[in-house]
Amino acid sequence: MTKKIKTLAGDELSEEDIEALADEAERGYDLSKALRVTVGRPALGPTPGASPRVQVRVDPELADALHARARHEHRSVSEIARTAFREYLARAA
Repeated sequence: MTKKIKTLAGDELSEEDIEALADEAERGYDLSKALRVTVGRPALGPTPGASPRVQVRVDPELADALHARARHEHRSVSEIARTAFREYLARAA
């Protein structure tokens, strides 16, 4: 029994498909035409590169309120936390 091979989309590849892909690979690929895939989340702010990560611990009630507000505003918890940090630090300056 031949093992069935499927694409990421779930399409089953025939023996002819597999042979055509193998022939293409043996001919070689022009990597200058390859789709460049970026890994990770985009940087925050104008400077490229990794954005620093800040972790905080909060009590369960604050966490629940934060998650509820994020759902209500259709925003991420991180986005709300960044806004809160910016507003607090602007007042403290």
